Amino acid sequence: QVPLVESGGGLVQPGGSLRLSCAGSEFTLDDYAIGWFRQVPGKQRDWVSCISSDGNTYYEDSVKGRFTIPRDNAKNTVYLQMNSLKPEDPAPYNCAAPPGSCFALSHGGIDLADFGSWGQGTQVTVSS
Repeated sequence: QVPLVESGGGLVQPGGSLRLSCAGSEFTLDDYAIGWFRQVPGKQRDWVSCISSDGNTYYEDSVKGRFTIPRDNAKNTVYLQMNSLKPEDPAPYNCAAPPGSCFALSHGGIDLADFGSWGQGTQVTVSS
């Protein structure tokens, strides 16, 4: 796995915004597809968004129009800009380089069990 470090989580009110960061230290992130994932309590881990090495972006249906996944090549960082946060968004969020393309990830072609172990990620909490 490409070693990545997530940060930027926190507590926000419904309708608020957060920006998560996914930083790489040993690898150039724009050489890889990078995805954001979350595991909502009581549910399986799921992908949220993905950016391919050529800059194409993909979003899970529940976050379309609210989340974006910009990449800053100079900082070797991929972000997850989360706007209009909802009560169903809270979870630990992880970033990872999927063992395949963003297209495959977004169409169910990659088993998240193939990622191996997951770190603790960065926690997003939405509460008034």
